[in-house]
Amino acid sequence: MTVRARNSHKEIHLAAHFPGVNSTTVWADPRSRSQIAFSSFEHLARTAERGLFDFFFLAEGLRLREHKGRIHDLDVVGRPESLTLLNALAAVTERIGLAATVNATFNEPYELARRLATLDHLSGGRAAWNVVTSSDAFTGENFRRGGYLDRADRYTRAAEFVAVARELWDSWTPDGLSRPFAHRDQHFDIAGEFTVPRSPQGHPVVIQAGDSGEGREFAARAADVIFTRHGTLEDGRAFYADVKARLAKYGRSADDLKIMPGVTVVLGDTAAEAQERAAEIRRQQVSPQNAILAVEQIWGTDLSSYDPDGPFPDFDPEPDPSLTQGRTRRGDSVATAEKWRALSRQKGLSIRQTVIEASGRQSFIGTPEAVAAELETFVRQDAADGFVLVPHLTPGGLDEFVDRVVPLLQERGAFRTEYRGATLRSHLGLTEPGGKG
Repeated sequence: MTVRARNSHKEIHLAAHFPGVNSTTVWADPRSRSQIAFSSFEHLARTAERGLFDFFFLAEGLRLREHKGRIHDLDVVGRPESLTLLNALAAVTERIGLAATVNATFNEPYELARRLATLDHLSGGRAAWNVVTSSDAFTGENFRRGGYLDRADRYTRAAEFVAVARELWDSWTPDGLSRPFAHRDQHFDIAGEFTVPRSPQGHPVVIQAGDSGEGREFAARAADVIFTRHGTLEDGRAFYADVKARLAKYGRSADDLKIMPGVTVVLGDTAAEAQERAAEIRRQQVSPQNAILAVEQIWGTDLSSYDPDGPFPDFDPEPDPSLTQGRTRRGDSVATAEKWRALSRQKGLSIRQTVIEASGRQSFIGTPEAVAAELETFVRQDAADGFVLVPHLTPGGLDEFVDRVVPLLQERGAFRTEYRGATLRSHLGLTEPGGKG
Protein backbone atom coordinates (compact mmCIF):
# COMPACT_ATOMS: atom_id res chain seq x y z
CA MET A 1 0.00 0.00 0.00
CA THR A 2 1.25 3.49 -0.79
CA VAL A 3 1.18 5.85 2.17
CA ARG A 4 -0.40 9.20 1.37
CA ALA A 5 2.05 11.78 0.07
CA ARG A 6 3.15 14.53 2.41
CA ASN A 7 0.40 17.05 2.82
CA SER A 8 0.89 20.54 4.16
CA HIS A 9 -2.85 20.77 4.86
CA LYS A 10 -3.14 17.80 7.22
CA GLU A 11 -4.90 18.81 10.41
CA ILE A 12 -3.21 17.93 13.68
CA HIS A 13 -5.10 15.73 16.15
CA LEU A 14 -4.48 16.33 19.86
CA ALA A 15 -5.34 14.31 22.94
CA ALA A 16 -4.62 14.76 26.65
CA HIS A 17 -3.25 12.01 28.89
CA PHE A 18 -3.91 12.31 32.61
CA PRO A 19 -0.38 11.91 34.04
CA GLY A 20 -1.41 9.28 36.58
CA VAL A 21 1.18 7.28 38.46
CA ASN A 22 4.50 7.25 36.66
CA SER A 23 7.96 8.78 36.54
CA THR A 24 6.77 11.66 34.35
CA THR A 25 4.82 13.37 37.13
CA VAL A 26 6.66 15.89 39.29
CA TRP A 27 5.29 15.29 42.77
CA ALA A 28 7.42 17.88 44.56
CA ASP A 29 6.09 20.85 42.60
CA PRO A 30 3.79 22.96 44.84
CA ARG A 31 1.28 23.11 41.96
CA SER A 32 0.90 19.32 41.99
CA ARG A 33 -2.51 18.21 43.28
CA SER A 34 -4.41 15.02 44.04
CA GLN A 35 -4.37 12.00 41.74
CA ILE A 36 -7.70 10.83 43.21
CA ALA A 37 -9.86 13.93 43.65
CA PHE A 38 -12.44 14.38 40.90
CA SER A 39 -11.49 18.06 40.65
CA SER A 40 -8.08 17.07 39.21
CA PHE A 41 -9.61 15.04 36.40
CA GLU A 42 -12.24 17.70 35.76
CA HIS A 43 -9.66 20.48 35.47
CA LEU A 44 -7.47 18.62 32.98
CA ALA A 45 -10.43 17.40 30.89
CA ARG A 46 -12.00 20.85 30.73
CA THR A 47 -8.66 22.41 29.80
CA ALA A 48 -8.27 19.90 26.97
CA GLU A 49 -11.81 20.62 25.79
CA ARG A 50 -11.12 24.36 25.91
CA GLY A 51 -8.18 23.57 23.64
CA LEU A 52 -10.49 21.62 21.28
CA PHE A 53 -8.59 18.36 21.82
CA ASP A 54 -10.00 15.17 20.30
CA PHE A 55 -10.03 13.13 23.50
CA PHE A 56 -9.04 12.84 27.17
CA PHE A 57 -7.13 9.65 27.92
CA LEU A 58 -6.85 7.64 31.16
CA ALA A 59 -4.34 4.87 31.77
CA GLU A 60 -5.01 1.80 33.91
CA GLY A 61 -3.28 0.19 36.87
CA LEU A 62 -4.60 -3.19 38.00
CA ARG A 63 -2.07 -3.76 40.78
CA LEU A 64 0.29 -1.59 42.79
CA ARG A 65 3.86 -2.17 41.60
CA GLU A 66 6.44 -3.53 44.03
CA HIS A 67 10.18 -3.07 44.18
CA LYS A 68 12.31 -5.23 46.48
CA GLY A 69 9.11 -6.53 48.07
CA ARG A 70 7.71 -3.08 48.92
CA ILE A 71 5.05 -0.95 47.28
CA HIS A 72 6.65 1.33 44.71
CA ASP A 73 6.57 4.92 45.98
CA LEU A 74 5.04 6.25 42.76
CA ASP A 75 1.99 4.03 43.29
CA VAL A 76 1.06 4.96 46.85
CA VAL A 77 -1.78 7.22 45.72
CA GLY A 78 -3.39 4.40 43.75
CA ARG A 79 -5.40 4.81 40.56
CA PRO A 80 -9.21 5.02 40.22
CA GLU A 81 -11.19 2.89 37.76
CA SER A 82 -11.31 4.63 34.37
CA LEU A 83 -14.86 4.06 33.15
CA THR A 84 -16.38 5.22 36.43
CA LEU A 85 -14.38 8.45 36.18
CA LEU A 86 -15.23 9.02 32.54
CA ASN A 87 -18.96 8.59 33.13
CA ALA A 88 -18.67 11.36 35.72
CA LEU A 89 -16.63 13.53 33.33
CA ALA A 90 -19.31 13.08 30.66
CA ALA A 91 -21.57 15.23 32.81
CA VAL A 92 -19.13 18.16 33.06
CA THR A 93 -17.83 18.19 29.45
CA GLU A 94 -19.67 18.56 26.14
CA ARG A 95 -17.53 17.62 23.14
CA ILE A 96 -14.21 16.06 24.10
CA GLY A 97 -13.81 12.30 23.65
CA LEU A 98 -13.41 10.13 26.76
CA ALA A 99 -10.92 7.26 26.44
CA ALA A 100 -10.51 4.49 29.01
CA THR A 101 -7.68 1.97 29.12
CA VAL A 102 -9.21 -1.43 29.88
CA ASN A 103 -7.38 -4.76 29.87
CA ALA A 104 -8.60 -7.40 27.41
CA THR A 105 -6.94 -10.17 29.40
CA PHE A 106 -8.81 -9.74 32.68
CA ASN A 107 -12.27 -8.73 31.43
CA GLU A 108 -15.11 -10.37 29.47
CA PRO A 109 -16.59 -9.03 26.20
CA TYR A 110 -20.25 -8.84 27.17
CA GLU A 111 -19.64 -6.91 30.39
CA LEU A 112 -17.09 -4.49 28.92
CA ALA A 113 -19.01 -3.89 25.67
CA ARG A 114 -22.03 -2.99 27.81
CA ARG A 115 -20.08 -0.54 29.97
CA LEU A 116 -18.49 1.14 26.93
CA ALA A 117 -21.80 1.39 25.08
CA THR A 118 -23.32 2.96 28.19
CA LEU A 119 -20.57 5.59 28.31
CA ASP A 120 -21.10 6.26 24.62
CA HIS A 121 -24.81 6.90 25.22
CA LEU A 122 -24.31 9.04 28.32
CA SER A 123 -21.65 11.15 26.57
CA GLY A 124 -23.48 11.53 23.27
CA GLY A 125 -21.01 9.45 21.27
CA ARG A 126 -17.66 10.32 22.85
CA ALA A 127 -16.46 6.97 24.23
CA ALA A 128 -13.16 5.26 23.39
CA TRP A 129 -11.48 2.06 24.56
CA ASN A 130 -7.69 1.76 24.74
CA VAL A 131 -7.14 -2.00 24.43
CA VAL A 132 -4.24 -3.36 26.46
CA THR A 133 -3.16 -6.92 27.26
CA SER A 134 -1.18 -8.64 29.98
CA SER A 135 0.79 -11.85 30.40
CA ASP A 136 1.87 -10.77 33.89
CA ALA A 137 1.09 -13.38 36.54
CA PHE A 138 1.83 -10.82 39.27
CA THR A 139 -1.05 -8.65 38.06
CA GLY A 140 -3.13 -11.74 37.36
CA GLU A 141 -3.08 -12.73 41.04
CA ASN A 142 -5.78 -10.09 41.56
CA PHE A 143 -8.12 -12.05 39.24
CA ARG A 144 -9.71 -15.47 39.15
CA ARG A 145 -7.88 -16.36 35.95
CA GLY A 146 -4.55 -15.36 37.42
CA GLY A 147 -1.56 -15.45 35.09
CA TYR A 148 -2.98 -18.24 32.96
CA LEU A 149 -2.59 -16.46 29.61
CA ASP A 150 0.63 -17.20 27.75
CA ARG A 151 2.34 -14.16 26.29
CA ALA A 152 1.92 -15.56 22.76
CA ASP A 153 -1.87 -15.73 23.24
CA ARG A 154 -2.52 -12.26 24.57
CA TYR A 155 -3.04 -10.60 21.18
CA THR A 156 -5.14 -13.46 19.80
CA ARG A 157 -7.47 -13.08 22.77
CA ALA A 158 -7.48 -9.28 22.40
CA ALA A 159 -8.30 -9.47 18.68
CA GLU A 160 -11.14 -11.91 19.35
CA PHE A 161 -12.29 -9.75 22.29
CA VAL A 162 -12.57 -6.65 20.07
CA ALA A 163 -14.35 -8.64 17.36
CA VAL A 164 -16.90 -9.96 19.88
CA ALA A 165 -17.49 -6.46 21.31
CA ARG A 166 -18.20 -5.18 17.81
CA GLU A 167 -20.60 -8.07 17.17
CA LEU A 168 -22.44 -7.06 20.34
CA TRP A 169 -22.58 -3.38 19.35
CA ASP A 170 -23.82 -4.37 15.89
CA SER A 171 -26.52 -6.67 17.28
CA TRP A 172 -28.73 -3.58 17.47
CA THR A 173 -29.56 -1.92 14.14
CA PRO A 174 -29.44 1.86 13.73
CA ASP A 175 -33.26 1.92 13.66
CA GLY A 176 -33.50 0.27 17.10
CA LEU A 177 -34.02 -3.42 16.35
CA SER A 178 -32.30 -5.97 18.59
CA ARG A 179 -31.13 -9.38 17.32
CA PRO A 180 -29.66 -12.35 19.18
CA PHE A 181 -25.89 -12.84 19.01
CA ALA A 182 -23.74 -15.94 19.20
CA HIS A 183 -19.95 -16.23 19.15
CA ARG A 184 -18.02 -19.47 19.50
CA ASP A 185 -14.27 -19.46 18.95
CA GLN A 186 -10.95 -20.11 20.68
CA HIS A 187 -11.36 -17.76 23.64
CA PHE A 188 -15.09 -17.04 23.94
CA ASP A 189 -18.28 -19.07 23.70
CA ILE A 190 -21.22 -16.76 24.38
CA ALA A 191 -24.76 -16.27 23.11
CA GLY A 192 -27.76 -14.17 24.07
CA GLU A 193 -29.07 -10.66 23.54
CA PHE A 194 -27.26 -7.40 24.16
CA THR A 195 -29.08 -4.98 26.46
CA VAL A 196 -27.79 -1.62 25.17
CA PRO A 197 -29.15 -0.12 21.90
CA ARG A 198 -26.76 1.04 19.20
CA SER A 199 -24.84 4.03 20.49
CA PRO A 200 -24.53 7.49 18.89
CA GLN A 201 -21.28 6.77 17.03
CA GLY A 202 -22.06 3.13 16.23
CA HIS A 203 -18.97 1.73 17.96
CA PRO A 204 -16.82 3.40 20.59
CA VAL A 205 -13.43 4.32 19.12
CA VAL A 206 -10.80 1.59 19.63
CA ILE A 207 -7.27 2.66 20.59
CA GLN A 208 -4.24 0.36 20.79
CA ALA A 209 -0.89 0.99 22.49
CA GLY A 210 1.98 -1.23 21.46
CA ASP A 211 5.14 -1.29 19.39
CA SER A 212 5.84 -5.00 18.87
CA GLY A 213 5.16 -6.69 15.56
CA GLU A 214 2.05 -8.27 17.06
CA GLY A 215 0.91 -4.91 18.38
CA ARG A 216 1.35 -3.18 15.03
CA GLU A 217 -0.53 -5.93 13.24
CA PHE A 218 -3.32 -5.84 15.81
CA ALA A 219 -3.65 -2.07 15.34
CA ALA A 220 -3.74 -2.40 11.55
CA ARG A 221 -6.48 -5.02 11.81
CA ALA A 222 -8.65 -3.71 14.62
CA ALA A 223 -7.80 -0.21 15.92
CA ASP A 224 -8.92 3.31 15.04
CA VAL A 225 -5.99 5.00 16.83
CA ILE A 226 -2.54 3.73 17.80
CA PHE A 227 -0.78 5.33 20.78
CA THR A 228 3.00 5.08 20.26
CA ARG A 229 6.22 6.10 21.98
CA HIS A 230 8.19 7.18 18.90
CA GLY A 231 9.28 10.74 19.65
CA THR A 232 11.84 11.61 16.96
CA LEU A 233 10.99 12.62 13.41
CA GLU A 234 13.04 9.79 11.88
CA ASP A 235 11.64 7.05 14.15
CA GLY A 236 8.14 8.44 13.78
CA ARG A 237 8.27 8.38 9.99
CA ALA A 238 9.54 4.78 9.97
CA PHE A 239 6.82 3.65 12.38
CA TYR A 240 4.14 5.60 10.48
CA ALA A 241 5.10 4.07 7.12
CA ASP A 242 5.27 0.54 8.56
CA VAL A 243 1.88 0.61 10.28
CA LYS A 244 0.04 2.41 7.48
CA ALA A 245 1.42 -0.11 4.97
CA ARG A 246 -0.18 -2.96 6.95
CA LEU A 247 -3.72 -1.61 6.53
CA ALA A 248 -4.40 -2.68 2.93
CA LYS A 249 -4.44 -6.39 3.72
CA TYR A 250 -7.43 -5.73 6.00
CA GLY A 251 -9.27 -3.64 3.40
CA ARG A 252 -8.52 -0.39 5.19
CA SER A 253 -7.18 2.95 3.99
CA ALA A 254 -4.47 5.13 5.52
CA ASP A 255 -7.10 7.47 6.99
CA ASP A 256 -8.78 4.63 8.91
CA LEU A 257 -6.03 4.53 11.56
CA LYS A 258 -4.66 7.61 13.33
CA ILE A 259 -1.09 7.40 14.66
CA MET A 260 -0.58 9.52 17.80
CA PRO A 261 2.67 9.31 19.77
CA GLY A 262 2.74 10.25 23.43
CA VAL A 263 4.78 13.43 23.87
CA THR A 264 5.73 16.04 26.44
CA VAL A 265 6.13 19.78 25.86
CA VAL A 266 8.23 22.32 27.76
CA LEU A 267 7.78 25.99 26.87
CA GLY A 268 9.82 29.11 27.52
CA ASP A 269 9.88 32.72 26.36
CA THR A 270 13.26 31.93 24.80
CA ALA A 271 14.88 28.70 23.63
CA ALA A 272 17.41 28.93 26.47
CA GLU A 273 14.69 29.39 29.08
CA ALA A 274 12.79 26.37 27.72
CA GLN A 275 15.93 24.21 27.85
CA GLU A 276 16.61 25.26 31.44
CA ARG A 277 13.01 24.51 32.44
CA ALA A 278 13.26 21.09 30.78
CA ALA A 279 16.49 20.32 32.62
CA GLU A 280 14.94 21.31 35.94
CA ILE A 281 11.89 19.12 35.29
CA ARG A 282 14.15 16.14 34.56
CA ARG A 283 16.07 16.76 37.81
CA GLN A 284 12.74 16.72 39.65
CA GLN A 285 11.56 13.58 37.86
CA VAL A 286 14.78 11.67 38.53
CA SER A 287 15.40 12.15 42.23
CA PRO A 288 18.46 10.46 43.79
CA GLN A 289 16.18 7.67 45.01
CA ASN A 290 14.60 7.20 41.58
CA ALA A 291 18.01 7.14 39.91
CA ILE A 292 19.14 4.22 42.06
CA LEU A 293 15.80 2.47 41.54
CA ALA A 294 16.17 2.78 37.76
CA VAL A 295 19.66 1.26 37.88
CA GLU A 296 18.48 -1.53 40.21
CA GLN A 297 15.82 -2.47 37.67
CA ILE A 298 18.52 -2.83 35.00
CA TRP A 299 21.14 -4.58 37.15
CA GLY A 300 18.59 -6.84 38.89
CA THR A 301 20.07 -6.39 42.35
CA ASP A 302 19.98 -4.18 45.44
CA LEU A 303 22.20 -1.13 44.86
CA SER A 304 21.04 0.94 47.84
CA SER A 305 24.65 1.23 49.05
CA TYR A 306 25.64 3.06 45.86
CA ASP A 307 25.89 6.85 45.70
CA PRO A 308 23.57 8.31 43.02
CA ASP A 309 26.20 11.02 42.49
CA GLY A 310 28.90 8.38 42.05
CA PRO A 311 29.89 5.84 39.37
CA PHE A 312 28.00 2.82 38.05
CA PRO A 313 28.59 -0.73 39.30
CA ASP A 314 31.59 -2.36 37.62
CA PHE A 315 29.83 -5.75 37.31
CA ASP A 316 27.33 -6.81 34.64
CA PRO A 317 23.59 -7.15 35.30
CA GLU A 318 22.00 -10.41 36.35
CA PRO A 319 18.33 -9.70 35.63
CA ASP A 320 15.97 -10.73 38.42
CA PRO A 321 12.31 -10.65 37.27
CA SER A 322 11.12 -10.74 40.88
CA LEU A 323 13.00 -7.57 41.92
CA THR A 324 10.41 -5.25 40.38
CA GLN A 325 6.87 -6.57 39.96
CA GLY A 326 4.14 -5.05 37.81
CA ARG A 327 6.43 -3.06 35.52
CA THR A 328 6.73 -3.64 31.78
CA ARG A 329 10.33 -4.48 30.88
CA ARG A 330 11.78 -3.41 27.55
CA GLY A 331 15.04 -4.34 25.89
CA ASP A 332 18.15 -6.21 26.93
CA SER A 333 19.40 -5.35 30.44
CA VAL A 334 23.08 -6.07 29.66
CA ALA A 335 22.97 -3.93 26.52
CA THR A 336 21.24 -1.09 28.40
CA ALA A 337 23.79 -1.27 31.22
CA GLU A 338 26.70 -1.05 28.80
CA LYS A 339 25.07 1.85 26.96
CA TRP A 340 24.58 3.75 30.21
CA ARG A 341 28.14 3.07 31.41
CA ALA A 342 29.56 4.16 28.06
CA LEU A 343 27.55 7.40 28.24
CA SER A 344 28.79 7.94 31.80
CA ARG A 345 32.43 7.42 30.80
CA GLN A 346 32.16 9.55 27.67
CA LYS A 347 30.63 12.58 29.39
CA GLY A 348 31.91 12.10 32.93
CA LEU A 349 28.38 11.67 34.34
CA SER A 350 27.27 10.23 37.66
CA ILE A 351 24.57 7.58 37.98
CA ARG A 352 21.84 10.19 38.42
CA GLN A 353 23.13 12.44 35.64
CA THR A 354 23.28 9.47 33.28
CA VAL A 355 19.75 8.32 34.08
CA ILE A 356 18.51 11.89 33.53
CA GLU A 357 20.19 12.08 30.12
CA ALA A 358 19.43 8.52 28.99
CA SER A 359 15.75 8.54 29.94
CA GLY A 360 14.84 12.10 29.01
CA ARG A 361 11.13 12.45 28.30
CA GLN A 362 10.71 15.96 26.93
CA SER A 363 9.79 15.63 23.26
CA PHE A 364 9.26 19.26 22.24
CA ILE A 365 11.21 22.03 23.97
CA GLY A 366 11.21 25.67 22.93
CA THR A 367 9.20 28.83 22.52
CA PRO A 368 5.49 28.43 21.72
CA GLU A 369 6.23 29.46 18.12
CA ALA A 370 9.01 26.88 17.75
CA VAL A 371 6.95 24.09 19.31
CA ALA A 372 3.93 24.86 17.08
CA ALA A 373 6.15 24.75 14.01
CA GLU A 374 7.75 21.46 15.05
CA LEU A 375 4.42 19.79 15.80
CA GLU A 376 3.18 20.81 12.37
CA THR A 377 6.36 19.48 10.74
CA PHE A 378 5.89 16.04 12.32
CA VAL A 379 2.38 15.77 10.94
CA ARG A 380 3.15 17.30 7.55
CA GLN A 381 6.07 14.88 7.05
CA ASP A 382 4.03 11.81 8.04
CA ALA A 383 5.73 11.07 11.33
CA ALA A 384 2.34 11.25 13.10
CA ASP A 385 -1.30 12.18 12.62
CA GLY A 386 -1.32 13.95 15.96
CA PHE A 387 -0.09 13.74 19.53
CA VAL A 388 -1.15 12.58 22.98
CA LEU A 389 0.20 15.20 25.38
CA VAL A 390 1.47 13.85 28.71
CA PRO A 391 1.98 16.79 31.11
CA HIS A 392 4.30 16.58 34.11
CA LEU A 393 1.88 18.37 36.44
CA THR A 394 -1.57 17.41 37.72
CA PRO A 395 -3.96 19.00 36.99
CA GLY A 396 -2.62 22.24 35.46
CA GLY A 397 0.02 20.79 33.16
CA LEU A 398 -1.86 21.58 29.93
CA ASP A 399 -2.87 25.16 30.74
CA GLU A 400 0.16 26.83 29.17
CA PHE A 401 0.03 24.69 26.02
CA VAL A 402 -3.65 25.45 25.46
CA ASP A 403 -3.16 29.16 26.11
CA ARG A 404 0.04 29.68 24.11
CA VAL A 405 0.49 26.92 21.50
CA VAL A 406 -3.04 26.06 20.36
CA PRO A 407 -3.76 29.62 19.08
CA LEU A 408 -0.54 29.50 17.04
CA LEU A 409 -1.49 26.15 15.51
CA GLN A 410 -4.86 27.65 14.60
CA GLU A 411 -3.21 30.70 13.01
CA ARG A 412 -1.08 28.32 10.92
CA GLY A 413 -4.21 26.50 9.74
CA ALA A 414 -2.93 23.30 11.32
CA PHE A 415 -5.62 22.85 13.98
CA ARG A 416 -9.37 23.30 14.24
CA THR A 417 -10.91 26.53 15.51
CA GLU A 418 -14.11 24.79 16.61
CA TYR A 419 -15.50 21.30 16.98
CA ARG A 420 -17.24 20.42 13.72
CA GLY A 421 -19.17 17.46 15.06
CA ALA A 422 -20.52 15.96 18.26
CA THR A 423 -18.89 12.52 18.35
CA LEU A 424 -15.30 11.42 18.86
CA ARG A 425 -15.37 9.76 15.44
CA SER A 426 -16.20 13.11 13.88
CA HIS A 427 -13.27 14.76 15.71
CA LEU A 428 -10.90 12.10 14.39
CA GLY A 429 -12.32 12.06 10.88
CA LEU A 430 -13.39 8.42 11.18
CA THR A 431 -16.50 7.03 9.50
CA GLU A 432 -19.24 5.49 11.56
CA PRO A 433 -19.29 1.70 11.18
CA GLY A 434 -22.40 0.40 9.42
CA GLY A 435 -24.87 -1.76 11.25
CA LYS A 436 -25.59 -5.26 10.07
CA GLY A 437 -28.54 -5.72 7.73
